[in-house]
Amino acid sequence: MPLAAFIAGALVLGATGQLLLKAGVDQVGHLSVGPRLFDAAFQPLVLAGFLCYGVSALLWLVVLSRSQLSFAYPLLAINYVLLVLLSAAFLGESLSWPKLAGSLIVGLGVFVLTR
Repeated sequence: MPLAAFIAGALVLGATGQLLLKAGVDQVGHLSVGPRLFDAAFQPLVLAGFLCYGVSALLWLVVLSRSQLSFAYPLLAINYVLLVLLSAAFLGESLSWPKLAGSLIVGLGVFVLTR
């Protein structure tokens, strides 16, 4: 399997994990350290988020084994861009010009760093 597939899989699953974690804790409400935090950790969406994150981490190990860290690590910043777009689409969060401009700058930065 090509390296790009492992990178894409790790990034998509990482972003999906974040969306699921956010959706899960939104069902519980504001949290602090204590019993409610542990209750939230066992919400189905939160558990699904942890699973996505875990698989993402395993795929990321493959990426790290096949590339230099100075190439691979900046690619994680793509998740910032993905999450701005996906949180607007799936969580109803605002999508402002500053968020879009910042995402474009991050994307350009990743492009430059990986060349």
